[in-house]
Amino acid sequence: MKLLVAFDSFKGSLTSLEAAEAFGEGWLSVEPSAEITKIAIADGGEGTLGALIETMGGEWREAEASDPIGRPIVVRYGVAGGRAIIESATASGLTLLSNEERNPLNTTTYGLGEVIRSALDSGHRDFIITLGGSATNDGGVGMLQALGYRFYDSYGNELRGGGKILDKIAKIDCQGAHRALGESRFTIASDVDNPLLGDQGATRIYSPQKGADSAMVELLERGMANYAEQVQKILNKDFSNTKGAGAAGGLGYALLAFMGATMRSGIDIVIEATGLRERAKACDIIITGEGRLDRQTTMGKAPGGILRIAQELGKPAIAVGGTIAHCKELDNSAFEALYAITPEGMSLDKAMQSEVAKENLRRCAQRIAKDYHR
Repeated sequence: MKLLVAFDSFKGSLTSLEAAEAFGEGWLSVEPSAEITKIAIADGGEGTLGALIETMGGEWREAEASDPIGRPIVVRYGVAGGRAIIESATASGLTLLSNEERNPLNTTTYGLGEVIRSALDSGHRDFIITLGGSATNDGGVGMLQALGYRFYDSYGNELRGGGKILDKIAKIDCQGAHRALGESRFTIASDVDNPLLGDQGATRIYSPQKGADSAMVELLERGMANYAEQVQKILNKDFSNTKGAGAAGGLGYALLAFMGATMRSGIDIVIEATGLRERAKACDIIITGEGRLDRQTTMGKAPGGILRIAQELGKPAIAVGGTIAHCKELDNSAFEALYAITPEGMSLDKAMQSEVAKENLRRCAQRIAKDYHR
């Protein structure tokens, strides 16, 4: 049998390829003659950079940057297929901060702008920017500042900082923007389609996860509305309702409005970049999965994208998850079967240990191989 195994990462436990390797080992122990193609996938959030570099055989680069509260760090980005691939969370991510440091009034995307500037200075002009896991709610203002844009209050004072400056913006100066931006192409990889403002916008939906209390949420929402108003004045275009503008605390909005970025589903970019569709044509069955299968699995997440390809090609697709949260969206989906790898009664802490997760995947693969081996 020919298999295509395309897992997203099992967050906190295994990378995409580690999960695929463990699954492959389990299957081969039942069917040694099986031909298994393994592809690392992701949906535009954390892990997308690694998945693309691992699968495409790209190279790593380093850039000096700042973390979300201004501390110096060294950030890795990738180069593959002639494109610079930058994961926003590597410079602006929530995991870079302790719980006490998480405050979207202060956190900034300036570090991401520094990484983009470094890549531009190195000659790169074609970019994929992955969004997800951000610690920020600054509308991408920090990133723009690192790229030469200037923001001023009504008194002519230049503004610096995170989300707290948004309601003070009265003037935006684009004259100092990095000259290479005009000859560069930016593609946003994201699994989020929230607008910038409103009940489903960046602030109200995501800022509480980044440390905002109710008072902060209101301040940030007012600030984001003011920022969008000032941007519309100078660009004569309103991007605030564009799908994905609210991704990564409004970072999607800045990329769309100022850098002419194209918004694409993260999984679609990965499918295209890895040649997954072509490689799936020769397979008998497709195995996909992630750490948790739930109602979001088929709604923009990586396994849902793989399921779509399987349907287009007329191939059976099986979903594997660390756990399964059964719901009508998942149970009524076109997946041929759903398998949970975690044995009943095993604690989450134990199940998330790397070696335990690998063994659980091997055993799950053995079960599936016995069910489907022909």
